[in-house]
Amino acid sequence: MDWNFVFSAVNVLALIAWVALIALPRWPALLSALTYLGVGLLCLIYAVCLIAVLSGFIPAGEGGADFTTIQGVRSIFASDVGVTIGWTHYLAFDLFVGLWIARDADAKFFSRIVQAPILLATFLAGPLGLLIWLIVREPYARSSGRLR
Repeated sequence: MDWNFVFSAVNVLALIAWVALIALPRWPALLSALTYLGVGLLCLIYAVCLIAVLSGFIPAGEGGADFTTIQGVRSIFASDVGVTIGWTHYLAFDLFVGLWIARDADAKFFSRIVQAPILLATFLAGPLGLLIWLIVREPYARSSGRLR
C-alpha cells in the first residue's frame, strides 16, 4: 500500500475540515458534515489501518505492534504505516476537540475573531489550543454560573 498517499489524503481531509470550521458560517449541516465526514472518516481510516496492523494483515515494523513498552511504540512509529496511523489519530482527535471548542465558544457568544487563533492553535498543537480555550472560557463560565 502507498502510505504516502494515505498520509497525504488524511492531511488534505483534515485541512479542508479545519478551514471550513474556522472560516465558514457554522450552519448545523456544516457542523454535522465536519463531525461525520471529517472526524468520522478520519476515525474510520484510523480504525481500518489499526485493525489491519494489529491482526497482522499489514506488517507493523520490525518489533510488531506492541503498545506496552516505549521500544514497541518506537518500533510502530518507525514504519510508514505506524506514522500514518498515529498521525491520523492526532488529526481525528484534534478536529473533534476543535469542533467542541467552536460549539462551546459559539454557545458562550465568543466572537469568531477570538475563536480563530485558538482553533488554529488546536489545529497545529492540539493540547495547547485546548489549554488556551480552557483558560479563556473559565472566567466566562464561572461568571455565568456554569462550568459546562
